[in-house]
Amino acid sequence: MPNVEPGSGSGGGEPGIGVVEPLLAELSLREKVGQLNQRLYGWQAVERAPRGGFRLTDLARAELDRWGGLGALYGVFRADAWSGRSWADGIRPEERAEVAALVQDEVSRAGGHRVGVLLSEEAPHGHQALGGTLLPTNLAVAAGWDPALLTEAAAAVAAELAASGVHLALVSALDLLRDPRWGRAEECFGEDPLLAAELTRALVIGMQGGDRGAVGGGGVAIVLKHLAAQGEAVGGRNGQSAVIGPRDLRELHLPAVRAAVEAGALGFMAAYNDIDGVPCCANRDLLTGYLRDECGFDGIVMADGLAVDRLTAMTGDPTAAAVAALEAGVDLSLWDDSFGLLEQAATEDPRVADLVDAACRRVLTLKQRVGLLAMATAPANEARERGTLIRRETLALAGRTADGLSRRLARQSLVLLHNDGGLLPLDRRALTKVVLAGPNACDVTALLGDYVPPLPEGSAAGLDLALRQALPDAEVRCVSGAPTAADLSGAEVRCVSGVPTAADLKGADVVILALGGTSHRTYAEDFAANGAIAGPATVATAGEGVDLADLSLPGGQDELVEAVRARSHCPVVAVVIAGRPHVLTEVLAHTDALLWAGYPGPHGGHAIVDALLGGHEPVGRLPFTAPRHPGAVPVRHNDRHPANGVYQDAPDPVLFPFGAGLRYRPVLFDRLTASAYAATVRVSVEVVNPADAAAEVVVPLFGHRSGGVVLPRVRELLAFRRVTVPPGARTTVVWDLPAARCFAEGAADRAVTDLYVEDLHETIRPSAAELIPNSEEL
Repeated sequence: MPNVEPGSGSGGGEPGIGVVEPLLAELSLREKVGQLNQRLYGWQAVERAPRGGFRLTDLARAELDRWGGLGALYGVFRADAWSGRSWADGIRPEERAEVAALVQDEVSRAGGHRVGVLLSEEAPHGHQALGGTLLPTNLAVAAGWDPALLTEAAAAVAAELAASGVHLALVSALDLLRDPRWGRAEECFGEDPLLAAELTRALVIGMQGGDRGAVGGGGVAIVLKHLAAQGEAVGGRNGQSAVIGPRDLRELHLPAVRAAVEAGALGFMAAYNDIDGVPCCANRDLLTGYLRDECGFDGIVMADGLAVDRLTAMTGDPTAAAVAALEAGVDLSLWDDSFGLLEQAATEDPRVADLVDAACRRVLTLKQRVGLLAMATAPANEARERGTLIRRETLALAGRTADGLSRRLARQSLVLLHNDGGLLPLDRRALTKVVLAGPNACDVTALLGDYVPPLPEGSAAGLDLALRQALPDAEVRCVSGAPTAADLSGAEVRCVSGVPTAADLKGADVVILALGGTSHRTYAEDFAANGAIAGPATVATAGEGVDLADLSLPGGQDELVEAVRARSHCPVVAVVIAGRPHVLTEVLAHTDALLWAGYPGPHGGHAIVDALLGGHEPVGRLPFTAPRHPGAVPVRHNDRHPANGVYQDAPDPVLFPFGAGLRYRPVLFDRLTASAYAATVRVSVEVVNPADAAAEVVVPLFGHRSGGVVLPRVRELLAFRRVTVPPGARTTVVWDLPAARCFAEGAADRAVTDLYVEDLHETIRPSAAELIPNSEEL
């Protein structure tokens, strides 16, 4: 930790008193505006010195000279195709502490106030830096329905970030998967507000510690993306209008925000999209009225990258855009030029000057909390040496811990959707030849998702390598790639791009098809100024900048499945690795088993193979609704009207419902009871495990609330729990829920709620099937 003066707030707990206000009074207007800016791409701010070590670039020095300091610096350690940094020229893990110390020393010397800079880094599912720990994507994590494990994993990633000198982790969490055409679906915790809220709460507690106790020590401050309703953009088009009313905004998109504030989140990122015509970065009702006044948020609001500059389409000029964002409640920009114009605006308008003071106060308060005020000015080499010695060991330990938790999350993320005749798990002792085919058969990068750095050599295995390692005595024939029209034209065509031939299939015990998509972004890609793919994607079929109009599996994969089914004389198993819901109707029709894997991370290959061979049981549940037809989206489990029986060409548009998931060994639900009281509802259900091995079980409680003043949703997730039931035993799950969650708005004594626990096998209701306010136990 940097040295700080007494009372300046060097770590966990509340900051000291009386430090920020005197400092704010000392700063010039230009210096205050400088504290609100985060204009640089961090990878352009630091370079290797000719004689070893690192130095600031001329670009960074010019920015320091302009403002007499820096508010925040984004992505110093970021390594990916957009930044262009790789293992050849990026900052390696063992160099992070040195670079962080250099930057802090230079920035604190730039002005006369010894104020450091907030280092912010992308960490949507692990740190986007060389050697940074990667977790499964949020959509995969959501399939595990396990907030407790996510808390552990987030804490380990935060420790790794803190040991690197990072203060702010930019983390996706707030978006809901309301339209699967949206390329960023993988960043969501699914389509349901309760599931997303609980997982968001877990992230905040994990990264910041309880009561923010780890911030400034072994944790980091979190900046949650994106506020708000970005996943509701019309047509699934990234950053466009969310056409929703205030009720849906509150009921669907703001529960995760409130949960985050309750958990102590210190930062939010205002989104690109508009809601009913008002851009989120200029939405005072959202950023101030709801977030600060109603929820009591006391941290910072950061704009999404270049989002303030985009406001010129509304305001007509960049100065007015900056003032609009500041008035709404934005404290810190990201790469924008317009926020730099606030100095002139504040000179001309005392009201703007007051707003600059308020935003600067919030930024300085956060800096105080993480120990960046009144920093020591030890010689740079001394600071580097001290930071390196302290942090290297911490970084290595945090990395090992996070990596182990990433493995556990990958195992939990798998969802079994089809298992005809109990084909899975496969008996590895009976397998002599396995044919592995499909576009993701050998591709490690397809397992990772978007926002990832290049992996170290040999640090991850694709399905082909994982299968060979798991089946050393069997022949594993890998036919990788996507098919072409010629490949599909004849039964005996020699295929080199995805479709096994008769010779490949001869003697096979099983065919495993690795299907789905990828968010992999190559270094040859063209990128927009905010890092999204610009123009046609070279490889990616998902991710930022890859919205799709057609949710069919890309690249002729339906035809591949049909061709393999026709040629095979053995069972066919499909593994779908994807970051969005694809239409799997043909896959289901032509395979004997179907396993869904959201991008499960670098350990995903081994997790998938281990599940197929019975090393562990896939017990995840879908965090979204899987459509039966590409033209039937969006369709969600908590819509207000059922979608079945509406489309003449797709009368049943849902292939798999939200919460769907099978398992190898059965478990049973029994004795669901409910009691309503004045302010709470107690619900209990017994989970029965008849097997001779312990069973992990996700228990979701659904309800249909009626009798209020608005049209009820078809169904709602009211609670959930992940439990482990001992062999041959019963476990009772009990929830004490707020009555407001269980009964419709404006409900009177006549209101009823239909409660049930559901999976693909059965639906269990209380004996009286309905819950009535203030009733006795049912």
